[in-house]
Amino acid sequence: MSEDAGSSGDSRQDSEEEPGQGSERAKPDGDHTDRRMLRHQYRQLINKVQQNREDMLSSRSNSLTDALQEANKLFSGVSQAREAALDAQFLVLASNLGKEKANELHSEMTVFDSPAFAEDLLTFMGLNRLEGEENDSDDGSIASGFLPNNAWHKLGAEAERYFRRSPSFHYMLGSFKADPPVPRQRMERQKRRAGTEEKRAMPAQLKKMEESHQEATEKEVERILGLLQTYFKDDPNIPISFFDFVIDPSSFARTVENIFHVSFIIRDGFARIKLDQDKLPVIEPSHEDEGRENDPNAQVRNQAVISLSYQDWKDIVETFEITEPMIPPPGVSQENES
Repeated sequence: MSEDAGSSGDSRQDSEEEPGQGSERAKPDGDHTDRRMLRHQYRQLINKVQQNREDMLSSRSNSLTDALQEANKLFSGVSQAREAALDAQFLVLASNLGKEKANELHSEMTVFDSPAFAEDLLTFMGLNRLEGEENDSDDGSIASGFLPNNAWHKLGAEAERYFRRSPSFHYMLGSFKADPPVPRQRMERQKRRAGTEEKRAMPAQLKKMEESHQEATEKEVERILGLLQTYFKDDPNIPISFFDFVIDPSSFARTVENIFHVSFIIRDGFARIKLDQDKLPVIEPSHEDEGRENDPNAQVRNQAVISLSYQDWKDIVETFEITEPMIPPPGVSQENES
């Protein structure tokens, strides 16, 4: 009855295994019988190894090797996952037994005898035992005698042969520990003489250029001041707009130069800038008794830095509708005057 029940259980398991593989159901009953027999053999092998565990762990027994060979034969008939799972189960069991068996193995090597090694070492180093026989102690295990002076050197020379030495370090360009450089004689520099010699250091050509540039600036400032005084005398009741006076509608660079030159006129007190009723800047020349050293309001004058971009210049020209410059270029003014 038990065998029938076991066989019926195996057939039920076979019918339930891997429902996704339809090709297995199409195989004949003979294939199912072979697989069932293969699983039965794997289970017997696993039970056999578990029951004979002590025999498997014995170093004189080859039972574990025989079991592995039998498993290799059974593995040749494995074609499905269930049989492969049983083979993996046996492999885990056999590997654990092999690990335990390897841990229990004892090597047959000779145990290291430290006293004998010490005795041989002293003999190699040249221990003289004749001197020590007169002073033998009661303890016979203690070696007596004396070592020659070069005993440890001899041992070191012999041990050096069995160790790899690192290559000696050397410099490709010589050692860094070189002799200090010879100090050079310090040449004392001649001190510069204050006064006329410093002025002579400037090249004559550069000095002439600087003087010519300064003279040109002074002449341009005087010319612009004369134009301002002329415009103011022609119609002293109408204030002159600062933007109309300095803006050149055809040249942004000339506009910047005009503002630069007018700033000298304002700084020296020959003209002044104020705001009209519309809060816009207007410029007018100072009177003859104003803006000089005798001017009591000279200390009230302030200087400021303004920024003027190219877009600002275009906006001012369009807003104030400036079509002609009030300060013509120097060449144009000279031609008109002539």
